Amino acid sequence: MLLYTYVFILYIARIVRKKEKTKMILVGMGGNLDSVFALFWQCRSGWYKTAPVPVSDQPWYRNRVFTIETEKTAREVLEILLSVEAELGRVRTVRNAPRVLDLDLLAYHDEIIDAPPELIVPHPRMHLRAFVLYPLQEIAPNWVHPKRGQNIAEMIENLPPEQEILKE
Repeated sequence: MLLYTYVFILYIARIVRKKEKTKMILVGMGGNLDSVFALFWQCRSGWYKTAPVPVSDQPWYRNRVFTIETEKTAREVLEILLSVEAELGRVRTVRNAPRVLDLDLLAYHDEIIDAPPELIVPHPRMHLRAFVLYPLQEIAPNWVHPKRGQNIAEMIENLPPEQEILKE
């Protein structure tokens, strides 16, 4: 586990190197397989335990959101996040499969980027996910979705009712 923590910190350090022009980046993190949980002690929001979305018989997930600042482009940040997932054991099989780690680029400052299928920012389903919005409310309560024009409280108010979430 210490090796994984060290590798994760090295990869995130590649993103975070500050220079003159940085932008606030929101990153969502989660997983529902045991090996992820000891890795992210430097994250900003608290942990939330959530039922899988869409509803399934998978184990519940643990999720949190953190911020980084970087001069890297959104595509560079996404490539680094995907390489961290792979390095730490994420194997992509089918959509919504159980995973050791899931790192999502939720927002890149206030930019709207539409370069499917790899890069859509803000994340196209973040406004529908309790496991994103509740942790995000802790660290950026005044953030406004640049495409929808809604703040966090408004998006939480409009969440689908079937999502289960527990603050740990």
